Amino acid sequence: MADRSLRGMRLGAQSLQSEEGVSFAQRVNHTYRCTVCGRDTVMTFSAEAEAPEAWECKTCGAEATLLVDSQPVQVDHSGDKVARSHWDMLLERRTIEELEELLEERLQILRARRGQQKIGA
Repeated sequence: MADRSLRGMRLGAQSLQSEEGVSFAQRVNHTYRCTVCGRDTVMTFSAEAEAPEAWECKTCGAEATLLVDSQPVQVDHSGDKVARSHWDMLLERRTIEELEELLEERLQILRARRGQQKIGA
């Protein structure tokens, strides 16, 4: 480093490393078609890597499927987890009758605290 002067050089913009002796990995382009907007997205992968069946569309963010011989690949979603809501998890622990009984108890406590009586009783 003593023989080179770094004064006045843009360190962030220029690299002191050369590309001599560097062999790049083989690359392959794969095309993905969006299921919503219909746009094609070309992604470059290593030839050794396995291309995923689905990719996020750059335009709308929806799922884009891999094209093989100009035909979209059928993506298997059978192993995907289904999102459970709070209500679904609650029904796993209690029945509707138990929930109605708990609701009535809590309503009685709230009404007693406010000094109100049940309307229609």
